[in-house]
Amino acid sequence: MPNTAETLARLAAFPTISAASNEELIRYAAGRITQAGGRIHTMAGALPGKFNLLASFGPVTGAGLVLSGHSDVVPVAGQDWHSDPFTLTERDGRLFARGASDMKGFLAAMLTAAERADKSKLTRPLHLAFSYDEEIGCVGVRDLLTRLQAGGFKAQGCVIGEPTELRVITGHKGKIAGCICCRGRAAHSANPALGCNAIALAGSMLAELAIMQEELIQAGRDDAYPFPHTSLQPGKISGGVALNIVPDACDIEFEIRYLAGENTGAQLARLRVAGARLAASSNGGVVEVRVTNEYPGVETPLDAPITQQALVAAGAAETGKVAFGTEAGLFAHALDTQTVICGPGSIDRAHKADEYVTREELVACDAFLDRMVATLG
Repeated sequence: MPNTAETLARLAAFPTISAASNEELIRYAAGRITQAGGRIHTMAGALPGKFNLLASFGPVTGAGLVLSGHSDVVPVAGQDWHSDPFTLTERDGRLFARGASDMKGFLAAMLTAAERADKSKLTRPLHLAFSYDEEIGCVGVRDLLTRLQAGGFKAQGCVIGEPTELRVITGHKGKIAGCICCRGRAAHSANPALGCNAIALAGSMLAELAIMQEELIQAGRDDAYPFPHTSLQPGKISGGVALNIVPDACDIEFEIRYLAGENTGAQLARLRVAGARLAASSNGGVVEVRVTNEYPGVETPLDAPITQQALVAAGAAETGKVAFGTEAGLFAHALDTQTVICGPGSIDRAHKADEYVTREELVACDAFLDRMVATLG
């Protein structure tokens, strides 16, 4: 039976960047799980070559524990790696590969924990969930959760194994991604009054975003986060064709990362009201605010059973919160279950060249998962 580091080497060899298929990785995981006596349910995704996998051990009924991770990784193009990013390479106790921290290290630990577990002692089920395309907006897990929800799936708790240095994380912000789509009317720049400048409309909307951000800073804070407020920021602008043409289109891609309890509906409504006001005062312009992707935040109580179990299993006394997003809020909302985030490695090593996890971190994760599985006995 391969250990967790050896399993990570196998998983890292599958180049499952979000633009590619994850089918071979899922087949490999399904084979390992079948040999370990698990029940597998492979679910084709909305796109060709994309698959989710749910595996279960122990009793067929009852609310059990879900260990979950995403199978996709971010691209390596343009990064200066010192070894093949899809071949696990060890240097000074560090295991380098794309996804080593984010988050194939945890997927490997999931597989080996299930293989080590004494299935005869499970009085509640152990579930392993593998999703696709988390890195591009938590896309694939929505298919998985929709099917589980429709089938009446129940869980007592869930651990999402994103890299937290094995800190037990109980909170992260929710996110809304969107477009402020400004439309005007093209004209020759020699007579701009004949047109409507979409870039000028976008500039006015940028000013509105800045005002709203200042108000959000005053409205509330949670000092557990590095930026303790809801954030509202433009991330990308595109518009215009040529300098001598009054631009008829300009798009602002923006995001809101919001604290628990924040009224994001009111924020979106305010943006739409501002857009309508500015468009009405222009020469025939239109401003539309569209939501392109969103996921909820998570805020799991300290006294929730999953939180207390995870703290004991990790040998920790305190929980924390993280700035990045995960699938945790989607699991919590869809399955009505408490969720924590805890996995080996560090987010500070992710998404960059020479991503790594250490052998010691994998060993500690093995011990953590063994203790979590023991709560099912």
